Amino acid sequence: MFTRKSMEALGRRPQGEVLASPAHDILLILDDVRSMHNVGSAFRTADAFGLAGVCLCGFTPAPPHRDIRKTALGAEDSVRWKHYKTVEEALNEARQLGYGLVAVEQAEGSESLRDLAAVPGAKLALIFGNEVAGVSDTALSLADRCIEIPQWGAKHSLNISVSIGVVLWELVRGSGD
Repeated sequence: MFTRKSMEALGRRPQGEVLASPAHDILLILDDVRSMHNVGSAFRTADAFGLAGVCLCGFTPAPPHRDIRKTALGAEDSVRWKHYKTVEEALNEARQLGYGLVAVEQAEGSESLRDLAAVPGAKLALIFGNEVAGVSDTALSLADRCIEIPQWGAKHSLNISVSIGVVLWELVRGSGD
């Protein structure tokens, strides 16, 4: 029989410690994401994986907002974030900070997520696009790599919040618990 772990058993790090020392040097770059629920989910997932930050670009909504908080459950306070007028600004800053730019999109020349080998110590900025239009042409033109998640269903698409979780798990699953 299973019993739920206590908060003490989960070993949660204090918010200040998480902000000062992220577990993974990965940025999420949200390129014109329109849904506040998707933004909130991105924050919550970024917190769960201990990411370096979230970049909100263009018309992507930013905290504080009750609809973001509803999904993020306060993770917008435990993850560094910044809003940029354009995705190009965010990508240029990430590149200057030493991040490799990886678009997550179904595009000509993209690689399968299965082929994206996590390089220990590599700094990655993962670009996720608009729920309808996807990653912008601007972001695709600036990306170093483009990956896509293999899919076998009729729709061939996933919600952005699901895509973020799938890609992050694939990148960090060998890094230990």
